Amino acid sequence: MAKAKQKTAYVCTECGADFPRWQGQCSECGEWNTVSEVRLGTASPSSGGRSRTGFSGLTESKVQTLSEVDLQQVPRFSTSFQEFDRVLGGGIVPGSAILIGGSPGAGKSTLLLQTMCKLAEYMPALYVTGEESLQQVAMRAQRLNLPTDKLRMLAETSVELICQLADKEKPKIMVIDSIQVMHLTDIQSAPGSVSQVRETAAYLTRYAKQNNVAIFMVGHVTKDGSLAGPKVLEHCIDCSVILDGDGDSRYRTLRGTKNRFGAVNELGVFAMMGDGLKEVKNPSAIFLSRGQEHGSGSVVLTVWEGTRPLLVEIQALVDHSQLSNPRRVAVGTEQNRLALLLAVLHRHGGLMLGDQDVFVNVVGGVRVVETSSDLALLLAIVSSFRDQPIPQDMVVFGEVGLSGEIRPVPNGGDRLNEAAKHGFKRAIVPIANVPKNLPAGMQVQGVKNIAEALELV
Repeated sequence: MAKAKQKTAYVCTECGADFPRWQGQCSECGEWNTVSEVRLGTASPSSGGRSRTGFSGLTESKVQTLSEVDLQQVPRFSTSFQEFDRVLGGGIVPGSAILIGGSPGAGKSTLLLQTMCKLAEYMPALYVTGEESLQQVAMRAQRLNLPTDKLRMLAETSVELICQLADKEKPKIMVIDSIQVMHLTDIQSAPGSVSQVRETAAYLTRYAKQNNVAIFMVGHVTKDGSLAGPKVLEHCIDCSVILDGDGDSRYRTLRGTKNRFGAVNELGVFAMMGDGLKEVKNPSAIFLSRGQEHGSGSVVLTVWEGTRPLLVEIQALVDHSQLSNPRRVAVGTEQNRLALLLAVLHRHGGLMLGDQDVFVNVVGGVRVVETSSDLALLLAIVSSFRDQPIPQDMVVFGEVGLSGEIRPVPNGGDRLNEAAKHGFKRAIVPIANVPKNLPAGMQVQGVKNIAEALELV
């Protein structure tokens, strides 16, 4: 019997674009050396009779109008962590595929093991490990003092066999640790390759939809912090979260980057303790742990993370440069944004910092990507340059435009209320964000442009 010819394709690992042949540069995203060969498996009896139809859970295709779609609410169930539930949009949706990534040692396996041990107390749960032995997982659970009499364990890397055993166990939730070591028999390439990661993730997602099983997949990250593997891996799953934290810090941040069942960019904060991860109910108090001595260049701002405000401290240091090309260093915020704001400060604020080194740091290891931090960043730079401390009871937020105007930001009232809860008495905000009813005991100063803001510090 003639052997079926192996079909191949070439896929960009950055954007997921397909090409008929290999090429050095992806013509879709412009990246170099990201096109890899993908061997497509042929239909064989080893697939267990599972077809590619019904990817979203339906086994029969039928055309219907939008009004005929059943809108029955699918009940969520809690992970037993309020911060985890917040990032997932309110809890775990049955039949969803969730990808959790993070750097080595961040605590991905620890968080999932704690969650699974607690959920196994009242629902069938299956933990599949492909990187660690069962003894290693059991030793971790014993060290964390977790209940171990209900959680079902499996050490396997074959996705077909995992799904066959799951059909017998019938779990409501399942963990795959990790997706990079799983493999399909039909795919000839090694585990962790583009083709294996792509097909195994699609296979498990299809199984989750058709059997109404919530599946957590653990994914590795690259050096720049993005999830390893092709972009189609993130496209086929329902929710993608990243667990991040510095090696010298005991705090971990869980951020949602994609969520079909809730808001993205939600932030959950955990503390790594001796008995596992503990959720932090009031993260603003952590990021505002300021010393007794208050120097110049320090400003507190209010950022909006998902559905809640968060108070963080931003610091700036401006010093005379000994180099012909002064340095611009930003930790926790965008480098290009810093250069843009320095140009606005020179043009519309009258401060020339072309011969100064400028260093910016967001305290606590949190990353600020929201434009509401513009005004606080500028005032921190001016405070350091003039060596004039900004009052400790002052909070600042606002977006800065290229023409020097201060633009309003969403949820201004909620940001001020959060600041008032933590004892702040004064605020500098865009004039359009000044509420009619000020928080009790707080003075709010609205500004229109950079010149007005600089007169207040």
